[in-house]
Amino acid sequence: MPAMSDPAGNNPPPGNPPPPAAPQIQLQIDDAIAQGMYTNLVLINHAENEFVLDFAFLQPQNPVAKVRARLISSPRHTKRLLEALASNVARYEERFGAIDAGSEPTPSFH
Repeated sequence: MPAMSDPAGNNPPPGNPPPPAAPQIQLQIDDAIAQGMYTNLVLINHAENEFVLDFAFLQPQNPVAKVRARLISSPRHTKRLLEALASNVARYEERFGAIDAGSEPTPSFH
């Protein structure tokens, strides 16, 4: 009878090496960046090879928004970011309840 791996996956079958462990990543962050920056608007543009996310602050009663950070990302990483955000919002709502996104239509910028 051929050997089988246990349900926990600790003993892979012969001839199938275990998958490599994910590398541990240590983040370094400057004090100024660690403070964070509040934004209440994001403008998203894209080209074939990149997405550009401009995070801005729009003051009430002022039509001028100031861009506070610009992130440029590959399409692959942007899609992973979208999936990570969706997963985190779902977990947040499970714990704290549904988020009211308001009744304003989602703006589309190109």
